[in-house]
Amino acid sequence: MSQYRKRWYQIIVLVVLFAACTVIWYLRPYQPDPAATAAMQGGEGITVMNTGDWIVFEGGESHDPGVIFYPGGLIKSESYAPLAKLLAGSGYRVFIARMPLNLAISDMERANQVLKAYPNRTFVIGGHSLGGAMAARYAKMHTDRIRGVFLLGAYPDKQGSLLDAGIPVLSLLGSRDGIVNREKFELGKTYLPESTTYMSIEGGNHSQFGSYGKQDGDQPAAITPQEQWQQAAAALKEWVRKEVMVPGEE
Repeated sequence: MSQYRKRWYQIIVLVVLFAACTVIWYLRPYQPDPAATAAMQGGEGITVMNTGDWIVFEGGESHDPGVIFYPGGLIKSESYAPLAKLLAGSGYRVFIARMPLNLAISDMERANQVLKAYPNRTFVIGGHSLGGAMAARYAKMHTDRIRGVFLLGAYPDKQGSLLDAGIPVLSLLGSRDGIVNREKFELGKTYLPESTTYMSIEGGNHSQFGSYGKQDGDQPAAITPQEQWQQAAAALKEWVRKEVMVPGEE
């Protein structure tokens, strides 16, 4: 190999290595904080199962609907353990998806695994931020098994339009959310049915739907993470009771 070619080969290798390092740095996920790590241990009648593709929270007597949760973009699935544990404590079996590269857009159909494993059960699906948008896309294509959609700091796009899906929708947004683009959030409402339940968590922000610290660009919350999880869980349970369940299922 000539000196000229050797030099160019070295330059190309350096460029590729630099590009790879840049991608790895950019795709660094937010990590679960100590509260999430503690919730992953279960306890108080809640068991936690790690299946590789899913983290499953379950109480002693679980009932329909099951809850399928898609995490926000570049956020580790374990970060939603505190919210999942609260829901499991009320009798809901909760499935938190593990996504390739921690991006729900990389495997929008992952919920198929749960539907296949529980063929006689019904579910609601939702998620946080990007996970909510991908959950809406999935629900649009599977209304035979999906009984409702919940969006936490999230909104659907045209591909996830639920206008004609015939299922209830819950939209939760922290009043101090600094991540959600408000113009796009309002546009997202045009893809949701008129019956959608919209709720604001006063003092809540974007990051505290999970448990991974403050997300870059978010506003500081005026309530504690525990308060936001409690309010989000209460809203979800009330929505399921009023909008999702049919008489005789409670």
